[in-house]
Order: sequence, then C-alpha cells, then structure tokens
Amino acid sequence: MKHPRLSQKAWLSGIVGACLLAGSAVGGVHAQASAIQQTPGVSGVETANFDPSVRPQDDFYRYVNGTWLKNTQIPADRSSYGTFTELADRSEDALREIIEESAATRRKARGSDVQKVGDFYLSYMDTARIEALGIRPLRSELNRIAKLRTRDALPEQFGHLQRLGVQTPFGFFVGQDQRQADRYIASVSQSGLGLPDRDYYFNEGEQFARTRDAYAQYIETMLRLAGEKDAAGAARAILALETALAGNHWDRVRNRDREATYNLHSVAELNALTPGFAWPRFLRAAGGEQTPAVVVRQPDYLQALDGQLTETPLDTWKQYMRFKLLDSYASVLSRPFVEAQFAFRGQELQGLEEERPRWKRGVGAVQGAMGEMVGKMYVERHFTPEARARMQGLVDNLLVAFRQGIDELEWMSPETKVEAQAKLATFNTKIGYPDRWRDYSVLQVRAGDAAGNAMRANQFVYQRMVQRLGQPVDRDEWGMTPQTVNAYYSSTMNEIVFPAAILQPPFFNMDADDAVNYGAIGGVIGHEISHGFDDQGSRSDGEGNLRDWWTEQDAAAFQERTTMLADQYSAYCPLEGLCVNGRVALGENIGDLSGLTVAYQAYRQSLNGQEAPVIDGLTGDQRFFMGWGQIWRMNYRDEALRQRLMVGPHSPNMYRVNGVLTNMPEFYAAFGVNEGDAMYRPAEQRVKIW
Repeated sequence: MKHPRLSQKAWLSGIVGACLLAGSAVGGVHAQASAIQQTPGVSGVETANFDPSVRPQDDFYRYVNGTWLKNTQIPADRSSYGTFTELADRSEDALREIIEESAATRRKARGSDVQKVGDFYLSYMDTARIEALGIRPLRSELNRIAKLRTRDALPEQFGHLQRLGVQTPFGFFVGQDQRQADRYIASVSQSGLGLPDRDYYFNEGEQFARTRDAYAQYIETMLRLAGEKDAAGAARAILALETALAGNHWDRVRNRDREATYNLHSVAELNALTPGFAWPRFLRAAGGEQTPAVVVRQPDYLQALDGQLTETPLDTWKQYMRFKLLDSYASVLSRPFVEAQFAFRGQELQGLEEERPRWKRGVGAVQGAMGEMVGKMYVERHFTPEARARMQGLVDNLLVAFRQGIDELEWMSPETKVEAQAKLATFNTKIGYPDRWRDYSVLQVRAGDAAGNAMRANQFVYQRMVQRLGQPVDRDEWGMTPQTVNAYYSSTMNEIVFPAAILQPPFFNMDADDAVNYGAIGGVIGHEISHGFDDQGSRSDGEGNLRDWWTEQDAAAFQERTTMLADQYSAYCPLEGLCVNGRVALGENIGDLSGLTVAYQAYRQSLNGQEAPVIDGLTGDQRFFMGWGQIWRMNYRDEALRQRLMVGPHSPNMYRVNGVLTNMPEFYAAFGVNEGDAMYRPAEQRVKIW
C-alpha cells in the first residue's frame, strides 16, 4: 500500500465534492452560450458495448454497457474496473515512461527534478536493498516510542507522528476557515481506526466478524515481525482500543453536516475540553502554534478521547503507535511486511487476487511524493491547448445554462435567487493543470533510501501545509494532480477543477459530435457546479464562507426535494442486507441529477434552435444520454461494493445512471419510456432541484 498522501488532508475542510471520480478564472457568467463545434463529428457512442437483449426503457445502464459488463474481467490486482480505471491505467503507463526515463538518466544533477523522480523510484524498486535492511529503517522511530515513560509525553509524540503521516487517535490538518475563507486555520477531527468505518467494528454478521478477526491477525503479524514479544496480546489490546474509539465516532450522516462539524475553539477552550491532554504542547510539536483558533469537528469525540487517553495503559498506546507506524510504512519495508499488509488491506478488504506489480506501486509512490513534479512532465507530453480551450467553452456554456435554470426555478423566491446568482457569478474554473507549479526544492531524495525518502516526502507535504498558517490564501493551489482521473468542487475556494487526465474519451472526445461530450464531460462539469448548490455546498456563499443565504420557505422547499431524492436512492440495494445510504450519498446524487439536467439544457442551447444531426441512427438527445451512461460502466468485486456502500459518498455506478434518468422527462421523451417500463417513475415522484 502507498504511504500516506498528507497533501489531501488540507483540502478536507474545503472540498465538498471531491467527487467523480491552470485554467482561466470565470469572474462572471457569459451572457449567452457559445458554439463549441461547427460541424458534426463521429457519434462518440461505443455501440459495441450495447446489450440488445435489454430495453433502454427498462435498464438503460445495462442497455448501454451490458456487453462490456459481461465480457470485462476485473484484473486480479483491482477491486473494481471501469472507465475511471481504464483512464487511470493510461495515465499510469504515461507516467511510467516519464519516471523510468528519469531513473535511467545518467549523471543526474543533484536537486533536479530528474534526480528526485529517478532516485525516488529506483530506491523503491531496489528490493534487494529493502530486503537486506528489513525493519532497520524504522528502528529509530520504534526506539522513540519505546522510550516513552509517561502519558504526559503523548502530545509531543502525536505531533511528531502527524509529521510522518502516521495515524493517531485524532486527525490534524490546516486548511481554509469555512467561516472566514480568506484565512487558514487548524482543524481537529476524529480518527484512529484501522478498519474503513466505525460500523466495521460493530456490525453483526459473518462477513464483519471475519474481517475483524483478519484485522486482529494482521496487527499481530505486523508486531511479531517487528519483534513484539506478546504480539497476540498486543493485537487484542489494540483492537479493543480502536473499538472504544469507534464507539465515540460520529456516523457518516452526521459527519456530512458542515454546520455541526464546525466548532470554533480557542486553544484555551480546547484545553478545557480535554483537560488530560496539553494542546499547546501538541500544537508546538505539530507546527500548528500559529493557528488563530482550532476548528473541532466532533467535540464529544475529543471529550471521550480524553478519558481514554487517561484510562488506557501507556503500554497499549505504545503498541498502538508501533502498529500504526508499521502500517504506514509497510510498502517500503521487507517482503513479510508487504505480504501481511496485502493479505488484509488488499485481499480481505477489497477482494484482490494479486498484488499490484512493483512498478505500479513505485509509480504510485512517486506520485504521492511529488505529484505536481511528474504532473508537469505529464502535461508537457499529453495535454494540448486545444483541449483546454474547448473544455473552457463547455464550462462557460454550462454556467450560462445553470444561471438560466436558477431564474426558471418555480420553487425558489426572487430573494434567494439573487443570492444564488451572486454565488454562481463568482465561480472560478481550473482546467488541465496549475498555472503555477509547486516548489519541491527543499525536498531531499537520496538514492537507496526508500523508507527515508517516504518519510521525508511526508514531512515535506506536512510542513508545506502547516506553513500556510498566517499566510494569504493561495488561490492558485490545486487539490489534485493533472494526471488524476477525477474532478472536484471546493466550497471554500468556490471553484471547479478538471485535471488533464479526465479530459479524454469517453469523458471528453475532441473528435466527437457535441451531444456525447455534453452528456459525458458536460455532465461532469454540471456535477461539479451543482456541488456548490447541493445540501452542503449550498451553505456557503460566493466568498467561500459558511453563511445562510436562504429564506426559511426556500430552505424548506429545497429540503423537501432533497429528502425525496435521498429516499429514492435508499431503496437501491445491490447486496443482500446492504443498501445505498441516501443521506450519505445525497450530495453526490444531487450533483449527478442537477449536473446532467443543466448539461442537457446547455446542449440544447448550443444547437441555437436547430435540430442535431442523426448519427449512426441515433438522435442528438439519445447520444447525449448515452454519453452519460457509458462513462459509468464499472464492474465491482463484492468486497469493494460493500465498502463503497458503507464508507463512500458515491452511489454504485448503475444507480448514478438509472437513478438520475428516472427523474428526467427529457430521457422519457428520447427513449419513449412509458408507464409499465422499469425505468418509469410517476411524474409526481420525479425530483428536480436545480
């Protein structure tokens, strides 16, 4: 498994929709849609994937993707496989070429990008040296833990582990203040669990009992390999400690509430909340002493943790920290550690049959350490100005359509519409890659030091995060690398971001007719715009601040519609006894429904009153919906699907297609959906939000 990517922690408080999966700013919304493509291209619809035995009126997802779903095997080293993984594989192959060229370069200038990328990769791939070293790369850190004599030393030790990317009972990160988005602030949140979610510790049933047993065995194995005398006893104590921590964790629905998870405290108030833990000492050790205050996401969790810090024997805490250190750095230790981690985190939790090849893990490690450094090299070879310009045109048209959609809402008052339009007018757009690349000059990479390089990379990312305290907000910063196949919306930045790697077929096809692009990448663009107006994003204004800009009546009307949507998705149950949690997935489902709705309006407006050409026997509207349907093709292992249902905010992909389309009358018209068809939903039960 890869070592932690701490750079993402700083974005957790600001990214409401880091979902799906540097451009010019949009200071306002253009007055009218612009033409993107003057002449028809190819359809862009992958008809070979269709399943003609399925009617589109009954299961559109399988109609569009059925043959692909039947014929595509999940690779042995993957827990799921679909369009995102297909594109991620392409990105990975491109990065491998770049990274291995750097590794093969002779006489690399010390401190150059080529030297850092090449030596980081070579050290990771030098398994002979890694095997010879065994546990020695972590010996100094293990000795540091062993020397702890009192609980009074825990604040400094937890601060030190934060810098190394090692999990502690609480998370600590620096990001934009959600109520004052022009400054950075420290936040503290519940953490400390080695299983994916609190429910894994408590859910009944054979599968969950087996997973808990496997986790205990994993802890025991890792500690035994590190020389723990009573590894089995330590594993029992650690699992009991984590179970106690999990008992005080907020559930996923409560954790989505941005108002409930924003609790501003001075350091003195935080100290009073947990009198047994010295926060000033922790903040000094963690580099966060310059924070103007601290946002506590789950105050009662910290209060309960205060008791556990006191009641749990120090030896148990030391065992816990040893295990967390080993778990964080297993990928750069000798083979027994790698195999133990894969057996649990790969096979048990994800159902993987094989470990990913070493080179793939090496490419991932380089990306985790120096993502923008290799991203710059990637963009130079694989992204064109033409793609960026055409994407900007699509974004502009979607913003126009969203503005018009707000004006036409029958359930929203003029007063709230003014506020919504003001927010939309301040949206910023980033496309492809940053305009200003990250500076890695202080990061030291040494040949033959895989574990040391991983530690220094984590420390570099962490230090960069905490150094932002007291500095102006960096609005050029990206929360994803250009080679990431994804997109996101940031509530505190009020921006939508589309990395280069997602801007390729089937999401974005420069050679295709507009219809499929509006249905595919247009739906993605609309999804990200809609995150600014989903049940959580709508709590922020155009400046990125948490502020209630809704009238009481409009808020009630909005909640009525979102509740209907949540209830719809909660009825989808892909595994026996496990259904979609419509409240947890609500933001993403609003993004999908509203995003595709506005993408359709933008597509129709782009035709300037003309009818789209029929291509391969398909109308423009049909190609539009097929564009949406085909980007979500995905096969899952049961273990991966179970984890997605329990942890992730996204609905399984079949519902991201069918669930949306059952609410869109334009889909009914395009494919002749009538009462009695499986995709039919009575008009009074259909949801339209934006």
